[in-house]
Amino acid sequence: MTSFALAWRTAKRYRARTLLAIAGVAVIGALLFDMLLLSRGLLLSFADLLDSSGFDIRVVSGEGLAARLPIADSARLADDIRRLPDVEHVLMIRIEPATVLATGKPPRGISLIGSSDAEQSWRIVKGSSLGSPAAAAEACPVLVTRPLAAALGLTPGDSVSINVRPPGVASALPAVACRIFGIADFAFATNDELTAVTTMEAFRQAMGGGQPDADLVLVSSKPGAPPGRALRAIAGLRTSLRAYSNEDVVAQFNRNGFAYFRQISLVLSSLTMVFAFLLVATLLTVSINQRLGEIAALRALGIGRPRIASMLLWESALLVGGGGLLALPLGQLLALVLDRILRQMPGIPERMHFFVFEPRALAIHLVLLMFTAAAAAVYPVWLTARLPIADTLRREVLGWCRWSKRGMSAGCFRCPPVRWWRCATCHWPSTQASTWRSPGRPAAASRRCCI
Repeated sequence: MTSFALAWRTAKRYRARTLLAIAGVAVIGALLFDMLLLSRGLLLSFADLLDSSGFDIRVVSGEGLAARLPIADSARLADDIRRLPDVEHVLMIRIEPATVLATGKPPRGISLIGSSDAEQSWRIVKGSSLGSPAAAAEACPVLVTRPLAAALGLTPGDSVSINVRPPGVASALPAVACRIFGIADFAFATNDELTAVTTMEAFRQAMGGGQPDADLVLVSSKPGAPPGRALRAIAGLRTSLRAYSNEDVVAQFNRNGFAYFRQISLVLSSLTMVFAFLLVATLLTVSINQRLGEIAALRALGIGRPRIASMLLWESALLVGGGGLLALPLGQLLALVLDRILRQMPGIPERMHFFVFEPRALAIHLVLLMFTAAAAAVYPVWLTARLPIADTLRREVLGWCRWSKRGMSAGCFRCPPVRWWRCATCHWPSTQASTWRSPGRPAAASRRCCI
């Protein structure tokens, strides 16, 4: 019989212990799997959002992504970028704080976005886009996010007044009458963000009639263009600008924005690994202590130490492997619940997720469980390797003496045999039946121990 067959028979023989161990490992493994998903979930979700926008290059002022200052003469820069051979599309964006006033509602502060393209960067939920013929005929067509529409009770066709409030400008700009043409979802909008988007011409009117400079230029490269060539060409147009690829943006946010969740994931993953190791090691050790006679009998029958060690490794692998397999669907369900809770945090884009599955997390999960199974079997293997066969079998037959710490013997005065007797007065055990009583039977006390 192989080592695996011996381990399998042991698992079936102790069903309750096996099921409890698998359940415990499944719960701990589910937590470990979720922590691995959390370690890179936000990063992968953020990268997916960047790629889904259709733009692979972002051009900002020399202050970097955090400052978002207006780019001087951005319209001319956009024309220069369009003439590059590897560029397919260019989009200019300007964001300013504003106040919106709807009929019968108090004014609300919003973020107003001016876009040079009427068909990009959002998904229409209700109504029509800014590129529709009706919107093209309107002086100030507007799309709003769902939180803004819910806060002011807006529907497509309603009229609002928007007043832009640029920072650093002391005088108030005149309000502009706009019409709602649709409700849209923005890729990077949060759950409670109040945002409206309009055309760049309407944005210019809201800014007082001057030509507004964009603070962000989005560029999409042509399919099949060599990676990085368009980025280098754009960076060479003006030395005062900074051009970032999607990979550069993800790397920068990974260093600054996602370190907190990565540290939490590392700490919790380490704790769950320790718990899994202690659980399996304790169960195996208790099981081995209960089966010392059985293992000694196997050794006496000619089964060597390597085969016994292999059997224990298989037992550990069965417990950890069974729990690890159940941990995957359990962890996925738990991740859905936790992700729904964490996404309610303020400042988190609606389309971002904390727990994102990737093959890398699954591979690390399996490797960590294999290491746990091997480490948990080290001490039980060491116990069986140094197990004395003869003394173990003798103790299993005669029992264990708690006074001499050796196997019990009928010749030991203090060791009760299988049928033992006890003094009626001092209750001392003995192997002599005369003048002694067995439990439950009255008898005279022995003069040998009670005088």
